[in-house]
Amino acid sequence: MFQGTAISVLAIAVICGGICFPGFAAQESNLPPSADTAKQALESSPRHGEYANIPLPGSETKMKTWVVYPERAEKAPVVLVIHEIFGLSEWVQAIADALAKEGFIAVAPDLIAGIVGAEANPREAIRKLTEEETIKRLNAALDYGLALPASNGKCASIGFCWGGATSFLYATVQPKLNAAVVYYGTSPDTAALSKISAPVLGLYGQMDERVNSTIPAAEAEMKRLGKSYEKAVYDNAGHGFLRQQDGREDANRKASEQAWPLTIEFLKKLTKP
Repeated sequence: MFQGTAISVLAIAVICGGICFPGFAAQESNLPPSADTAKQALESSPRHGEYANIPLPGSETKMKTWVVYPERAEKAPVVLVIHEIFGLSEWVQAIADALAKEGFIAVAPDLIAGIVGAEANPREAIRKLTEEETIKRLNAALDYGLALPASNGKCASIGFCWGGATSFLYATVQPKLNAAVVYYGTSPDTAALSKISAPVLGLYGQMDERVNSTIPAAEAEMKRLGKSYEKAVYDNAGHGFLRQQDGREDANRKASEQAWPLTIEFLKKLTKP
């Protein structure tokens, strides 16, 4: 486990289930926006972002999805961005843009599209989503992203809060994933972990025992199964630290400054063509 105080500004290597990320902590911080700066970041972004309406199999509903393309000459991996309980917010769109800045095609679906009352109360709408429906919608978004002409065929998922738990869950059912990133999301039932093939990276705040209490069982089972699951728990950081970077007397920002570079290195390493 990587404790927040143990990750220094020195160039170090992190070994994650045999995968090496050299010198990530030495990189200059290049944070995505917080919730407070998301709108400004989107308005000033030079990258191409657009909405796509993705058909859902067996339904007349089309899932509104925010897609952002990187500025690069080569085909790019696809990263499926799974939103929090707040739905497809400006912050999630800005996170997608930040991922595109790093060279990924970011696909951020509105997973509560078409659910009655979703705009007024996204939290309640998310409670209406069954696991089966959620996976169906994620599959539609992933298939859309992988079919884009600019895709290199590699893909990953990343999620936050409810989306973090969903990213971990999705890794148990989607063998196409090359990587899965979990930001402060609860772990799946251990019985589901045998089906994971993608390496998983979990990033957590120390002051978030509701989520963190689910880590040990998942960690032990992943180790028993020989699966790659690495985690970092950041000192004094709270739930939602990447969104609320000014929270907890700068602990959330310090956590973000360590977690985001690690995220990018993890995704780049595992989605190379």
